[in-house]
Formats: sequence, C-alpha cells, structure tokens
Amino acid sequence: MANTKAVEDVLERKKIKRAARKKAAPKGPRTGPRGENKQKLKKAARGQAKRK
Repeated sequence: MANTKAVEDVLERKKIKRAARKKAAPKGPRTGPRGENKQKLKKAARGQAKRK
C-alpha cells in the first residue's frame, strides 16, 4: 500500500490508495479458516444465573 501520510486531501489520498490496491499482486487463497488465531471465549458457567 502506498504511504499516504503526507497527503492532506482526503479524496486525493483515496485515489492514491485505490490505485495502489489495483496495482498490488492478488492475495492467495486462505490456508485456514478466517479468525483461527483469534482468542477463543470460554463458555460461562452453566446452572444458576450469575445475576438475579
């Protein structure tokens, strides 16, 4: 991605970024499912409600 920190105009920045995305090589297919490295949530305790 092009470095657009110096560009002040929002529309100009968008134009530069879009051009950079078009020029970049396509990404390969995923090797694993999306979010496989996300931290997994532990299930809440079963049984009696925590708050009444």
